[in-house]
Amino acid sequence: MVALIATFVLGTAWITMLTTLNGTMQAILPNWIRGRGLAIYLTAFNGAMAAGSLGWGLVAQEIGTDATLIVAGSILALSGLLAHRAPLPKGESDLTPSLHWPEPAIAEPVAHDRGPVLIMITYRVLPQDRPSFLAALYRLSEERHRDGAYAWGISEDAADPERLVEWFFVESWAEHLRQHRRVSKTDADIQSQARRFHQGPDEPLVQHFLGVEKPPGKTPSA
Repeated sequence: MVALIATFVLGTAWITMLTTLNGTMQAILPNWIRGRGLAIYLTAFNGAMAAGSLGWGLVAQEIGTDATLIVAGSILALSGLLAHRAPLPKGESDLTPSLHWPEPAIAEPVAHDRGPVLIMITYRVLPQDRPSFLAALYRLSEERHRDGAYAWGISEDAADPERLVEWFFVESWAEHLRQHRRVSKTDADIQSQARRFHQGPDEPLVQHFLGVEKPPGKTPSA
């Protein structure tokens, strides 16, 4: 009877945990990455189950089934106590696309596979605002990397220290167009925090540069 009750309680806990994790993953992932995110999550989850079965089976061969169950139960209880201090994210961010980026200015149609693409955003920031501006911009860098940038940085104009340039690279023109659709409303709020330090009547200058293929047989020189 005790075993039956324990099995019922453990089964209920298992289903509750599984649905909670699945729901949390779907809540905290934006639409454009949800499928890939869930695929990675399920691969890690089921892979851990398979590896755990193999590992505990090997332990049971050495110390016996009863001792293995006691050890596993103790570790599970300890893990629960430790994990309780790190609650799951609540998924309260607004991940719906903001669509606030204007279309890039281009002289002629650009092939979608052309790249790499360098995006530069030029700001004018007062010296007293620089620490707060850089803090906001480094927060923004996390969004840039998540949305497809493979390199990111900040540069200062040697002749005008108030002129700061944020730059980042993406693989192709198509990848940059996807970035326009990936920016969520929460990301737009982070961008607004950085842009409020910009001085001047105009918006920060946004420029796009496309990689140029070298002529056949030519080697770039310094």
